[in-house]
Amino acid sequence: MEHRQTEQLNRFAGFGIGLASLFTENVLAHPCIVLRRQCQVNYHARHYHLTPFTVINIMYSFNKTQGPRALWKGMGSTFIVQGVTLGAEGIISEFTPLPREVSHKWSPKQIGEHLLLKSLTYIIAMPFYSASLIETVQLSSASNISFSVCSEIIRDNTGILECIKEGIGRVIGLGVPHSKRLLPLLSLVFPTVLHGVLHYIISSIVQKFVLLILKRKTYNSHLVENTSPVQNMLDAYFPELIANFAASLCSDVILYPLETVLHRLHIQGTRTIIDNTDLGYEVLPINTQYEGMRDCINTIRQEEGVLGFYKGFGAVIIQYTLHAAVLQITKIIYSTLLQNSV
Repeated sequence: MEHRQTEQLNRFAGFGIGLASLFTENVLAHPCIVLRRQCQVNYHARHYHLTPFTVINIMYSFNKTQGPRALWKGMGSTFIVQGVTLGAEGIISEFTPLPREVSHKWSPKQIGEHLLLKSLTYIIAMPFYSASLIETVQLSSASNISFSVCSEIIRDNTGILECIKEGIGRVIGLGVPHSKRLLPLLSLVFPTVLHGVLHYIISSIVQKFVLLILKRKTYNSHLVENTSPVQNMLDAYFPELIANFAASLCSDVILYPLETVLHRLHIQGTRTIIDNTDLGYEVLPINTQYEGMRDCINTIRQEEGVLGFYKGFGAVIIQYTLHAAVLQITKIIYSTLLQNSV
């Protein structure tokens, strides 16, 4: 009976740990993602927000002038993009010989086919990613900030399926207002796939490396001393969470400059109005005229300097600090529950 209770608690706690991690990655971190993207596409900005201190200050200003909604916009669309990505990957792998997972006895051919599957998935999700990006950075029409000249451009995307509608509209060239500076989707394929594939490769390598180190450390500690049942249960869940955390952090940090370029290319020509990340009030139009990825890189380097690629980086620091704190708190709660049950 006692063993069954412990097993039930173990399952419940495992589910809770996964849920807490999922909540942190997709909900708690969303304000950081919103501000990070706004900073990345704001070529006007004089303040780069490279540290968490200035980011917290500007978040407070947005919340004060526009309310909490300013930092939570577009959250539904990020889930839709994840759903489209997973769905597309599943359908392609079902109807093609491209493997969804790489076996332990992998070959260069299998790796190539697997990365091809990922590339095709990113291409299919690309227009919806563009629509989601716009939703997370654009000024909401619910805002009390007036901007009469461009008021007709400010869109109120309250519907959760608006991301799908705008994504399809981007493909067929209908729907939201666009300017002549809008880059065709074909021009966005290479930077989108490059960022997606590199992010996946870096994440996979770091995850496997960290997991290997943690499992080896756990195995050695078990050899040296007899560990408690509580520690054994912790070792069953937390190494994978820590490995996922490290993988996501490393890939986001390493690819941050490429992500800045990617977001500017996606947002160009969409007639999007964003918040002024220098002041915390007022708004700015996006009027970039990049000809492509290379031109965008050269322009940022010449006009904004190397640190221009890292605008909004302070939000990444806050995002992963929050994530690490939630993991630690979850571990403490889990340990306490297990100790009381044993």
